[in-house]
Amino acid sequence: MFYAISWGLTFMLLGLWSLACWSLHAVTVWAVASAGAFAGGAGAVDMERVPGLQGWIPPELAGLLHAMVASIGPMVQSLLETVPALAGVATVLAWAIWGLGALLLIGLAIGGHILIAFLQRRRTSPALA
Repeated sequence: MFYAISWGLTFMLLGLWSLACWSLHAVTVWAVASAGAFAGGAGAVDMERVPGLQGWIPPELAGLLHAMVASIGPMVQSLLETVPALAGVATVLAWAIWGLGALLLIGLAIGGHILIAFLQRRRTSPALA
């Protein structure tokens, strides 16, 4: 009876582990694949359009920040366009993590099986006194 409980619990945990890995993989692939679509979105907030900041930030600093954001923009754009190519890496990584977790669960189940056998053998053996 204990063997059935042990292995049943193991297979339920393996099913939950598989569901969790599949869900995280689906969300990751969706986020990575749609990252390039967000690359053409709105740019950085223009400080001239925010009236509350004009009195607090010196014009030299505002110009410097605007130039810095403008120079970094093309690099960020190219990075966001290459991110969808990483979806294949996410799939391989998800399978590797799932496999390691499944091996760990099966290893723990085998250890539990051996422990149950040891405890049953010890309980049924005659006491030496």
